[in-house]
Amino acid sequence: MYLLDEPHLAGGCTDSHLPAPRCARVTLVGAGPGDPDLLTVRAMKVLQGASLVLYDHLVSKDVLKYVPGHADLIYVGKESYRHTLPQDEIIELMVRLARGGRAVVRLKGGDGYIFGRGGEEALALARAGVPFDVVPGLSAAQGAGASVGIPLTHRDHSQALVFVTGHRQRDDEIDLDWTMLARPRQTVVIYMGVANLKRICERLIAHGLAPDTPAAVIERATLPGERCVTGSVRTLPSLAIVHDVKPPALVVIGEVVGLQPELAAAAARSAER
Repeated sequence: MYLLDEPHLAGGCTDSHLPAPRCARVTLVGAGPGDPDLLTVRAMKVLQGASLVLYDHLVSKDVLKYVPGHADLIYVGKESYRHTLPQDEIIELMVRLARGGRAVVRLKGGDGYIFGRGGEEALALARAGVPFDVVPGLSAAQGAGASVGIPLTHRDHSQALVFVTGHRQRDDEIDLDWTMLARPRQTVVIYMGVANLKRICERLIAHGLAPDTPAAVIERATLPGERCVTGSVRTLPSLAIVHDVKPPALVVIGEVVGLQPELAAAAARSAER
């Protein structure tokens, strides 16, 4: 890891009499849910050719092994209430490096366009005139569902799939369309919702979702130490406390969660053969 003010990161020319270097490209890369085997081929190729990588908290160490040893690695991760750099400073850093002639790989867990701030960064780059590419990644929700045995959609159980974030918003509230989320026959995946799980489940029940609707929380999906705790909307908050579930974790709510025990058991049997 390198400090942000190290001279070799600035790139470009220091002599004002020399022409300014051409603006380099930023590549926004989704690293997938954590397991390096789930990287896309394109993402792996970009990492193998990288010379400068800005990476987030949810990027696993095994994914970073694809980055050449000579490349500069800058950690810009954000955790709850602890940000290495605020988002606007991350954007400013990318723009400054690219304008200084340094090609940047911006590496994010999951898919950057799904609650990864990738849309904000792409828009900022576009407005700054910085060329950029986007390499999608397998989303955390897709990786988690497949890994633990929860199909996110199923013709008999779920006709819609909704992704939301469980972060508190203004006035210390979670600003979501609770009526929409409480509809039956759909799957709701909640990112960053563990800290507010009790409040989320209470709101869903208050807006009409049956308390016995199957629900799960998936910790460290696709990574060593992965855990899946299942219950119902009514019981999941207390189960998460009993099992001491910690982020990173996803919450999945819907009838499809009821399929998890059968599918997980079948997968375990297949692995033993």
